[in-house]
Amino acid sequence: MKQLLLLFTILLLANATFAQTPTAPAKINWMTWDEAVAQSKKDEKPKKIFIDFYTDWCGWCKRMDASTFANPTVVDYMNRNYYAVKFDAECTDTILFNGTAFINSEPTFKKTGARGKVHILAYSLLEGQLSYPSYTILDENFSRLHILKGFKEVEPLLGTLLFFSGEEFKHYHNYVHAQWQRNAKLQQQQAAAKAK
Repeated sequence: MKQLLLLFTILLLANATFAQTPTAPAKINWMTWDEAVAQSKKDEKPKKIFIDFYTDWCGWCKRMDASTFANPTVVDYMNRNYYAVKFDAECTDTILFNGTAFINSEPTFKKTGARGKVHILAYSLLEGQLSYPSYTILDENFSRLHILKGFKEVEPLLGTLLFFSGEEFKHYHNYVHAQWQRNAKLQQQQAAAKAK
């Protein structure tokens, strides 16, 4: 009986020790633009696309990577609901998409660690409003839904991710449109009443 109790105790301690062994923290499955496009074509039900536009010299970009993008809840939600694209807004890569070649605005520019020249895809998706970090959310057809700018804490970012991945933005758009129509009709009725 003592041997059985000893064996049981050893197994419990071994299990507790194994369970407490630190594991590497989960990370966002960052993709390149081309990888996200290819994956969206493969998947039966494509996800929305979240693009993190960063630069090598951007301190707030590094802080996002070390804090918000390292948060386990953000990591899990992003990996389950988005193709997460990490895009250097000053890269010199040529990106072919929908029959268009997107290049750096100054293709002969050589990065030296200082500020570089903007990539045309970043310029286009950010509507020319270049500040870093910036993020763009695209739908499954690569149409832009939203642009976010600056460092984001965990909860505001999660709220935005949920709003767009859960299709809440469509309901909100319909609500706003209905309110606008109602107000326009009310203004017409008031104008007609004044005219009488």
